[in-house]
Amino acid sequence: MPLFLLSEPYELHILTQLRDKNTDQITFRKGLVRLGRIIGYEIANTMDHEITEVETPLGVKTKGVRIVDLDNLVIVNILRAASPLVEGLLKAFPGARQGVVAAKRKEFEGKEPPKEMEVEIFYEKIPPIKEGTDNVIVADPMIATGSTMIKVLDRIARQNPKRIYIASVIISEYGIKRIFSKFPDVYLFTISIDPELDSRGYIVPGLGDAGDRAFG
Repeated sequence: MPLFLLSEPYELHILTQLRDKNTDQITFRKGLVRLGRIIGYEIANTMDHEITEVETPLGVKTKGVRIVDLDNLVIVNILRAASPLVEGLLKAFPGARQGVVAAKRKEFEGKEPPKEMEVEIFYEKIPPIKEGTDNVIVADPMIATGSTMIKVLDRIARQNPKRIYIASVIISEYGIKRIFSKFPDVYLFTISIDPELDSRGYIVPGLGDAGDRAFG
C-alpha cells in the first residue's frame, strides 16, 4: 500500500498552526501553500529518474540525476479548498499542466458518521492525459469519507495514466480504507491520519472547513 505519512517536526509545526482555531486566514493559507511545496518535493522523490552527465563551468564532466517524470505531469485541483495546496505544488512542479474539478458535497447530519457523502461535480476541466506516460497529482487537503476523491479518481483512472498521486494534509482512517479498496496502486501523501469522523462527516480532530478558513 503506497502510503506516505510526512510527519517530520516542521511539517507537524505547520499542521499544528492549521488545527488551531485562533490561526488567522493569511497564516492558514500560507501554511497550506508551504505544505503543498513540501508534499511536492516528496512526490518528486518517488518519480522515475535516470542517470545523466553534465559538464561543470570548470570543464569537468560529472554524473547527476534527471527526474524524467517532471516533464509529464498533471495537477488536478479540487476546488476550492485545494487551491493553496496546489499553489505550493506548483512551486515544486512549475511546468505541470493543470486541471480543475469543482465539487460540492451535500450537507449531512445524522446520529452516526456517514459511510459516504453525496457529492455533486458541477464543473471539470482536465488536460488530456497521455496513457502510460503522464503522472497525475490530485490535490485535496481534507479527505473524510473519500467520496469526492473516489469520484475524481474514477474519471482520471479511465485515461490510464502512468501513476496517480494524492496530495492531502489530513485524511481519516476510514477514507484511506475506502480509497485503497478501490484504487490500491494510488500513491497517497498526507501529513496526518486522523482517527474518526463526526456525525456531519467532518474529520476529528481535523481543522474545520479548509476552504472557509483559507478564503475567509
